[in-house]
Amino acid sequence: MFDYDSWQEIFDSIHKNKLRTFLTGLSVASGIFILVILLGFGQGMQNGIKKEFEGDAANRIWVWTQATTKEYKGLNPGRTFWLMNKDFDHIVASYNEVLETKSRVFRVRGEVVYKNESGSYGVQGVSPDYDVIENTKMLVGRFINQGDIDKKEKVVVISSKVRRELIKKAEDPLQEYLKISNINFKIIGVYADEGGEREENRVYIPITTAQTVFGGKNHVHNLAFTLLPEKTFDEAVAVSNKFSKQIESYLREAHTVAPDDSAVNVYNALDNAKRFYTLTDNIALFFWIVGIFTIIAGVVGVSNIMLIIVKERTKEIGIRKALGARPWSIIWMVLKESIFVTTIFGFTGLILSMALLEIVGSNVQVDYILNPSVDFNMALSMVFILIFAGAVAGFFPAWRAANIQPIEALRDE
Repeated sequence: MFDYDSWQEIFDSIHKNKLRTFLTGLSVASGIFILVILLGFGQGMQNGIKKEFEGDAANRIWVWTQATTKEYKGLNPGRTFWLMNKDFDHIVASYNEVLETKSRVFRVRGEVVYKNESGSYGVQGVSPDYDVIENTKMLVGRFINQGDIDKKEKVVVISSKVRRELIKKAEDPLQEYLKISNINFKIIGVYADEGGEREENRVYIPITTAQTVFGGKNHVHNLAFTLLPEKTFDEAVAVSNKFSKQIESYLREAHTVAPDDSAVNVYNALDNAKRFYTLTDNIALFFWIVGIFTIIAGVVGVSNIMLIIVKERTKEIGIRKALGARPWSIIWMVLKESIFVTTIFGFTGLILSMALLEIVGSNVQVDYILNPSVDFNMALSMVFILIFAGAVAGFFPAWRAANIQPIEALRDE
C-alpha cells in the first residue's frame, strides 16, 4: 500500500535541503554519465578498429621490399631488388598445406581511358585469389580466373567507383573496353570493396598480362597470402607469426639481405589486429575502472548525506521510538530517501548520457573511433546496480538510526 505520509516526509526533507540533495544527486548522475560515455567511446574504438580491418581479409599477410640499408656479404647498402615469380612459387610449394589464398601483385603505371573519359587509377596485375584477400564483392560479372592467367588475356575488373566516373549507368560495362596506356582491355566484372572509395580507386588485370604487356618480366611488387583458419584466435596468430618469420627468412637468404636489415618487410594483419584489440581491451578496462570509481564516489556521497540526515533527525527518531516505532520502520524511512535520490539521479545520468551518444555518436569523425554507443540493457543494469549500492550506502546510517536509544536521542542538541 502506498504510504503517503512517509513519501511526504521524504519530499519535505529534500525541499528543506535542496542544494545538498542536488549536489549529492549530481555526484550520482555524473558517475553513471561518465561511465556510459567512457564505455560508449570504448565501444567506438573497437568499432573503428574493426572497420579498419574490414577493407582486407583479417588474416592477410603482405610482403614487399625496399632498398637495403646495410652492407652484407660484399654488397653495398642502398641496393634495390625485386621479388620474383620464383619466390612466390617456392613459398606456395613449401607452405601450401597452411595457405588458404595466395596472389602476386604487379603494379602498372598508365592512364585509364574510356571513350572520351579518363581517370588516374591504380592498375594492378593480380592472381585469381586476390578478390578474397582484398575482401571485394563482385557486383557484375566475374573476377580474374586461372584461364585469364594462363592465356594472358587482356581483361580488366573495374570498381563501382570507376564505373560511376567513367561509364554511363545505362551502358552494360561487360560489353565495353577500357584503354590502359593505349592498350584495349575488355571489362569482365565490376566489384565493390568494404574499405570504401579509397580501396575502389583500382582496376585489376591478370598478373601474367601485366608482366608481359607492361615489361614486368618475372618481377613482382608484392606477395599476398591468407592462411587456413585455426581453432582459436591465439592459434591463428601463432601460425601466422611462424609463417611470416619463415618466409621473411627465406627471402632474406634468397636476395642476400642482412638478417637485421629492413629491406624485406612482412605485414601480418592478425598480429597487428591482436595488438590493437589488446590495446582497446586495456583502454576499456581503464574506462571501467574510472567509471566505477566515479560511481563509488557518488555512492559514498549518498552515504555521507544520509549520516547527516540521521544526525539532524536524531531527536525526531528518538520520539518515534519512544512512541513505539519498530527498528525496521526507522531503517525503511531512511532507506527510502537514499534509494529515491539514487534512482532519480541515476536514471537522469543514464538518459542524458544515452541521449548524448545518440546525438553525437554518429557524427564523430575521428580516426579509429566509429559510432560510439552502449548497449542499453547493460547501461540499465549499471543503474540498477547503482540503486542497490545506494540502498547499501543508506543502510548503515539507517541501522545507526534504528539503534539510537530514545533517552539519548531526546537529549541530543
